[in-house]
Amino acid sequence: MKLIFSSFHSLHSPLFPLNRRPRWACMESSPAPHHHSNLNKTKLIVIMGATGTGKSRLSIDLSNHFLHSQIINSDKMQLYNGLDITTNKIPLQERKGVPHFLLGYVDSVESDVSPSQFRSEAGSTIANIASSGNLPLLVGGSNSFIHAVLVETFDPRVEDIFAAPDSVSQLLRYDCFFLWVDVAWSVLSDYLCERVDDMLDSGMLEELARFYDPTKEGIRVGLRKAIGVPELDKYFKKYPPWESKGCNQARRDAYEEAVREIKDNTCRLAKRQMEKIERLRKAGWELKRLDGTATFEAIVKKNEWRGIWEKEVVEPSKKATKRFLE
Repeated sequence: MKLIFSSFHSLHSPLFPLNRRPRWACMESSPAPHHHSNLNKTKLIVIMGATGTGKSRLSIDLSNHFLHSQIINSDKMQLYNGLDITTNKIPLQERKGVPHFLLGYVDSVESDVSPSQFRSEAGSTIANIASSGNLPLLVGGSNSFIHAVLVETFDPRVEDIFAAPDSVSQLLRYDCFFLWVDVAWSVLSDYLCERVDDMLDSGMLEELARFYDPTKEGIRVGLRKAIGVPELDKYFKKYPPWESKGCNQARRDAYEEAVREIKDNTCRLAKRQMEKIERLRKAGWELKRLDGTATFEAIVKKNEWRGIWEKEVVEPSKKATKRFLE
């Protein structure tokens, strides 16, 4: 059975063997403005960006280049076990053998993981990866969780660090290098809407039909907060998946309304994430911006995009990461 976050014993009982000489933990670098000093701090690559901007893809591309890399998920909904299509977990076959941690890791879907809980678990995981001689990559779109993990001093009493003035800390407990995948909103919004359609074609509706539980109506904790769950719950309440009522116009209209809500809420999420990243940047976090606009424009237009992605996102990331590690 997997560990449920509410227990949190991993700091006292390491999850992974510490059987290799540290390779990255004590590499020196010139101090950045938001650090006291990077000397003897664990080196950590952080891949950020709004939902749908290719963070998981970039993490695999980098891990295949820097062969001692291991990936730590920092997406809230992807922490939970289940709804792999709905939460966009990277499929096993696309991970190319790269170890992933805290992905589908929480068995309970009936409770929320707090930033302080994630800080504890992710901090332990980063320490174990670095101590075993590997390079940790923190990857995900939940910026409040990223902030909680990285800052030297974390105040769990602040419920929303992005709402409170001067609450974003500049002092980090790791020697961080930030890769920020950015996509112009006009392109990203079109892509996100198409991605919802692709997810539905890939089995998202059937996945959520199996997950639907009328006794949980109105409960929005844990995995039930995932975009797609509340929107289709309303549809399933009217047209239960275990009942066959035919495919009349009213049913089609209700389904199309649910899909529109999923797309709207996905775009709202991306907007909020972009605003939070801007807040981190203005607070002094040094983010290397990678422009993925041309790549996603090509994807939306059904053109060849891999060469553009490699040239404009992957290669600059490799070069900048290599300089950071050296």
